Amino acid sequence: MTVARSERLLVLLQALRRHRRPVSGATLAAETGVSLRTLYRDIASLQAQGAHIEGEAGLGYVLKPGFMLPPMMFSPDEIEALVLGSRWVAKVADSKLATAASDALAKIAAVLPADLRDETDTSTLLVGPRRQHPVEIDLAMLRAAIRRQDVLHLVYADEAGAQSQRFIWPFALGFFEEVRVLITWCELRQDFRHFRTDRMIAIESAGRRYVKRRATLLRQWRDVHGMTHDM
Repeated sequence: MTVARSERLLVLLQALRRHRRPVSGATLAAETGVSLRTLYRDIASLQAQGAHIEGEAGLGYVLKPGFMLPPMMFSPDEIEALVLGSRWVAKVADSKLATAASDALAKIAAVLPADLRDETDTSTLLVGPRRQHPVEIDLAMLRAAIRRQDVLHLVYADEAGAQSQRFIWPFALGFFEEVRVLITWCELRQDFRHFRTDRMIAIESAGRRYVKRRATLLRQWRDVHGMTHDM
């Protein structure tokens, strides 16, 4: 298999991963810049390598979860994205998440060929220092509450300093350059509400879980706010 063809198969695999529903061969051919005939051959090649691609010409194709190409298939751009992302997380997230990002990058680098491994050490994409903020609520605790779907009791101060108490369903955490925002369903307001972590006075588990799936809440929040993936 030539290098050009290897790269072409990787591009096709990434295109399939972007689509969660069956996608037509014509669409895939347009996205990957090949003819339909070449696309069908490339799909057959990926299937022969173990990729769980279901479908056929005229019906569309979908990639089932579980297939991974060797890490050596990362492109230079993908490696730079991983390095930059890891460095950004180390600057803006809590210490546990920052350590996890560094550990994940180290695991990837350990199995890369030497020339690509060097790219992770010598990347020239840098992240500038962030402004120091007062001590905030433990973000690792908030992330754990989101994973467990815990209802939280929150004591909060608004911009004017007025305090309120409420029970919230946390389902996402937004990281901005200056602030961190917990995205929730508020039992008091019966609506979505956003709370800056630097204005939280106290927060603790209410000892119960919310019944609606956090993925459902996130999807509904995106629909309300016109969001796709990021805030």
